[in-house]
Amino acid sequence: MNRKIRVGVVFGGQSGEHEVSIQSARSVIENLDQTKFEILPIGIDKQGTWHVGLGAFNALGTAIPTHLLTEGVKVEQAAELLPVAQGAVMPMQSVGDIDVVLPILHGPFGEDGTVQGLFELLNLPYVGAGVLASSVGMDKAMMKKVFAIEGLKQARYEVVLRSAFEREPGVVVEQIEASLGYPCFIKPANLGSSVGISKAKNRDELYASLRLAAKYDRKLVIEEAVDGREIEVAVLGNEDPAASVAGEIVSSGDEFYDYQAKYVDGDSVMIIPAELTPEQSEEVRALAIKAFQAIDGSGLSRVDFFLCRKTGQFLINEINTFPGFTIYSMYPKLWEVTGLQYNHLLEKLITLAIDRHEDKNRER
Repeated sequence: MNRKIRVGVVFGGQSGEHEVSIQSARSVIENLDQTKFEILPIGIDKQGTWHVGLGAFNALGTAIPTHLLTEGVKVEQAAELLPVAQGAVMPMQSVGDIDVVLPILHGPFGEDGTVQGLFELLNLPYVGAGVLASSVGMDKAMMKKVFAIEGLKQARYEVVLRSAFEREPGVVVEQIEASLGYPCFIKPANLGSSVGISKAKNRDELYASLRLAAKYDRKLVIEEAVDGREIEVAVLGNEDPAASVAGEIVSSGDEFYDYQAKYVDGDSVMIIPAELTPEQSEEVRALAIKAFQAIDGSGLSRVDFFLCRKTGQFLINEINTFPGFTIYSMYPKLWEVTGLQYNHLLEKLITLAIDRHEDKNRER
């Protein structure tokens, strides 16, 4: 392209990770090379309203100087972006001119395949995983099933429906106690950034933890507690992905790497590269790529593992198809140490999105 590439940066959203998304988007917008890219901010507020152009900066809470495609366009419903019945896209000069979308969205309605489906309908290139990989990567219960089929070792777990817990709480709790024991972790199946996650060390805490997780999802995942180091690997690419060096999280949290430790305290430590043997480093990087390919990932993912202290075995915890993306987040930091700077990482992701879209459009 002779002109600048027009990038729609989508952020905010209706999930419990709204604020995290805004932090990530601020870093992305500030670091996209303005000699190569024109930036269209698209903010989604907590009520689901889409704000396009300068109005989107209200959600960011700051005025970021950048060259925009448009000013003040407001989209009341996401459905207005869809093609009209006659087959033509609605005349929105700002949205219609986007070359590629950067969906800096975490959690439900952003990282779970829903907004990716919208971009597929619009035939717009977008950064990150497709509909299937996004859906599987968001749903911890389905993710674990796929990993099990692929032979990736995991901690023991149970999946409980909210309706079952509300109908027979005692039966559910006794089942968890019998299969997993204490301590255990309770998580909403479809959320990230440790929102709604807690650790239970006895029956009372288990009841409270299940009630908390049930506020966020109809499906709950309960896992045995693993005595292990938290090792993370960044994956980048489409059909021939590469893995970064491994990093380690040493949490400031009392019990685990929770939301407070991730985004508030600032005392958690990222050790990059992690102190692993060459064999361990090679193994965990290969496992990360295997997990990425297991869900048919594309663009980027961060894959999280436990390195068991007793056995020395890697257990996969989860895959994040659009991890936190501030300049201080683990994913870009892993690539920075590997040799790819933040701004160049963004350019690579945009190129991957365009390449994937062009390859898809070859199909009949």
